[in-house]
Amino acid sequence: MKFAAPFFSLAFLLLATSAQAQLYKSTGPDGKVTYSDTPPATGNVVQKKTGSIGGDTDPLPYELAQAVKNSPVTLYSSDKCIPCDDGRKLLTGRGIPFTEKTIKSNEDIAALRRITSEDQLPVLIVGRDKQNGFDSSSWNTTLTSAGYPQSNRLPKGYRNAAPVAAAPSAKPAEKAAGTAAETVSTDAPPAAGNAPPGFRF
Repeated sequence: MKFAAPFFSLAFLLLATSAQAQLYKSTGPDGKVTYSDTPPATGNVVQKKTGSIGGDTDPLPYELAQAVKNSPVTLYSSDKCIPCDDGRKLLTGRGIPFTEKTIKSNEDIAALRRITSEDQLPVLIVGRDKQNGFDSSSWNTTLTSAGYPQSNRLPKGYRNAAPVAAAPSAKPAEKAAGTAAETVSTDAPPAAGNAPPGFRF
């Protein structure tokens, strides 16, 4: 009988922990944000969180989180680029969290050339490793070597961020001043098909 009290305390603690696994975030009429383990009766429910208080989705599995931390993945791509689409499908299908940077302007081309001297898209960067052009075998080998799981282990509902330009747009004052360091050589070969000037697929 003397073990009943500690056992009851432990069971109560486990129940309390499991009850807090699901949180609701709501905004009241006064704009006040409230977190609760029960859906609010009034106010605007902004989102439902499960598992982790710190994020909107479940956290990444440990192995995947370590790979993302040690060898982040960045894809450089362009519009109407079939190899870029193939590379994106491979990353998405395998469940690889990645950042996508698009090449559309001369500033984007200059930003990419600071990273690689190759003129072929897509470019995949996994940590310090660079892959120019799409080759599913070499891309998979690089990802596996960096510790990424062979199959998709992303939490349900996970979405990568929207693609962004490789070079952030300059402020109006900087554009007016026109810095010579950001100009791209005019010796680049003419564009072939839908490729940006100086690049091939």
